Amino acid sequence: MLVSHSDLWSMTRTTTGLCMRSDPRRPGGISGAPHWVKVRPRALYGVASEKKKSPIFTGDELHYVSVPNSDWTLALWRYLPSPQSQGRPRRNHPLLLLSGVATNAIGYDLSPQSSFARYMSSQGFDTWILEVRGAGLSTYRMDFGKVKQPLDAMKDSSVEHGMDGIFPSSQESTLDCGAFSDFDISNVNRKSFLEVRQNSAIVSQISDVSQRLVNIIEKGQLPVPEQFLDLQGRFFTRLEEFQKLLDLIVKYDWDFDHYLEEDVPAAMEYIRTHCKPKDGKLLAIGHSMGGILLYAMLSRCCSEGRNFGFTSIATLGSSLDYTTSKSSLKLLLPLADPAEALNVPVIPIGALLSAAHPLASRPPYFLSWLSSQVSAQGMLHPELLDKLVLNNFCTVPAKLLLQLTTAFQEGGLRDRSGTFFYKDYLRKSNVPVLALAGDQDLICPPEAVYETAKLISEDFVAYKVFGEPRGPHYGHYDLVGGRMVADQVYPCLTEFLSRNDVI
Repeated sequence: MLVSHSDLWSMTRTTTGLCMRSDPRRPGGISGAPHWVKVRPRALYGVASEKKKSPIFTGDELHYVSVPNSDWTLALWRYLPSPQSQGRPRRNHPLLLLSGVATNAIGYDLSPQSSFARYMSSQGFDTWILEVRGAGLSTYRMDFGKVKQPLDAMKDSSVEHGMDGIFPSSQESTLDCGAFSDFDISNVNRKSFLEVRQNSAIVSQISDVSQRLVNIIEKGQLPVPEQFLDLQGRFFTRLEEFQKLLDLIVKYDWDFDHYLEEDVPAAMEYIRTHCKPKDGKLLAIGHSMGGILLYAMLSRCCSEGRNFGFTSIATLGSSLDYTTSKSSLKLLLPLADPAEALNVPVIPIGALLSAAHPLASRPPYFLSWLSSQVSAQGMLHPELLDKLVLNNFCTVPAKLLLQLTTAFQEGGLRDRSGTFFYKDYLRKSNVPVLALAGDQDLICPPEAVYETAKLISEDFVAYKVFGEPRGPHYGHYDLVGGRMVADQVYPCLTEFLSRNDVI
């Protein structure tokens, strides 16, 4: 995701973290004057200017946490329990939300009228959305030890002295990162990537695999006039912009296990330390790959005899094994061998979807089947669907997709070595799980969700499919932000979490 981000904030200096605090009295608003708070060495606080509210960040606080032994710093969007939650039972555990593959936090807070995160905060949950490496506002090589010019596009380099060190002046500054929505470098210092020179071979390889993606999409269509289906031309226009970020793209060298073993544990530890639940546990909800990560964490902990760290989890459209379903993700399987053979570093999913979306959402709807991959007909307002597709998807490493394709092979998802099958140990888990499916989810059909849920002891799992024969129907994203979720899905999740929010 890359959106012009003109909202800069004041920073204090410390070692490894950053937080932008909005005014909790005004949901989504920004406080106008510095509000200094005492912080741990890992946290770095500041305030945003009220003159320009960020078009990207819509939470109450933006936290950053560094990943040990990595150059990545992860973004955590925090939504404080809202005034509407007063009178409800006090929640004992913070709530962690994990997003799907190649997506960012926007999907959980699409608009004030369609916000999963805001709903949960209104129910009294201290809600945190994690953006894993490469997604949204997470950054590469953000040096907190020497904060003088933390954002490379800041115009004013003057500094003032605060109570915790040096921080940039709060005078108005801007950051213009361009217009295309595939990739976010709004907080990245591009100077740190000068040692990486553009490699035309990599660009050629990315173009080749991207062409294969275009071919896959076009094969799903009946012949149409060339003037209406210029997907290839549209995509490679985006790719020209995409290539400008090659210095950062070549750093995209991670897989699913990096999220599992490094990103999620770092975020959990940060939230635990910040919120201090008495038993050290969290509640968690994962959509799509976010739910897969939660299942995989339970399995890993079972195999190693470790504490789970969760009091309960809920998964939305997630499975460790897609072999028994007719998941549309099988369209990605032809990419596995070419990507591996060419050693392509990344797959620009966001750029592709941005290029194809106008042909899917507007007359004559030649790629209308793409929209059904996201949402069932009539479940998402067209403007919200536009916002989701154009701003929620990112570039991902080919290695990540290659590992995820093992979920379509016998035995289901496995680790990078190919020897550990994540579904094998779920039967030993005693963490309560709520597994939700959408009746018209083409990406993770109900039978795929059930394939994983059935592995868990009946005493610790509940499985439910949303959607009725005559409607409403639920697609892959509709479990998070469809028009009926506030009446049907959210209360189900809240009741489950509340029942298991015990010390």
